[in-house]
Amino acid sequence: MNNLKLQIVKSDRLYMKVAEQLNSLIDNDVIKPGERFPSERELAEKLGVSRPTIREAMIALELSGVIEIRTGSGIYVTEKKTRLEPQLKDAGVGPFEILEIRYIIEAEACALAAARISDAEIEQLRNVVDEMEEELKLPGASEKADQKFHSIIAKASQNSAILSVVDWLWDLRNESELSTAFLERIREEGVHPSIDEHRKILSALEQRNPEKARTAMKLHIENATANAAAHFDK
Repeated sequence: MNNLKLQIVKSDRLYMKVAEQLNSLIDNDVIKPGERFPSERELAEKLGVSRPTIREAMIALELSGVIEIRTGSGIYVTEKKTRLEPQLKDAGVGPFEILEIRYIIEAEACALAAARISDAEIEQLRNVVDEMEEELKLPGASEKADQKFHSIIAKASQNSAILSVVDWLWDLRNESELSTAFLERIREEGVHPSIDEHRKILSALEQRNPEKARTAMKLHIENATANAAAHFDK
């Protein structure tokens, strides 16, 4: 029994399996250095996965130096002479998966909050929106105020389970190497939290209108997802 050679069993994230498969195509010269990658839609159809999964695989490959995005042209395999040996690794939960679950959870949390929020919490949200505006004026602006805004809404739902989940999702994003690296990259491209969208959420909460609040939060996260996805369509 001492001679048994066993490997630790692990379950890779789906985007990692996709990234590894695409990387093997590059290693085997199926897609050669300098060649343009197939479209996101085509890859999703051929691999049988969602487009968000393809995007997260592309982020992993981009951060590893395997591919590059050329403005107005597309995604290309980098030249071998300029590429280091890629170190593909599980870098945490991807940004699009986190946005997807936030869309589900936070929209309903916002609807509940609209019926239950206190005047004091409304005032806190007004102050946080002002903080967000100030943060955006600073170089290397953080998103602490943005996180605080969403946490206050979750707390205003008066459901401690919702608050725990929402706070955990933000922690998950902040602790994920893949998500933080990607967010830093799109911030450099000018993508920032929309103050106007946060004000619309606040307005719906001030009106104590659950349907408007749900819709405003859904639109906000839909737009955040679209803006992040635009990184691959430049």
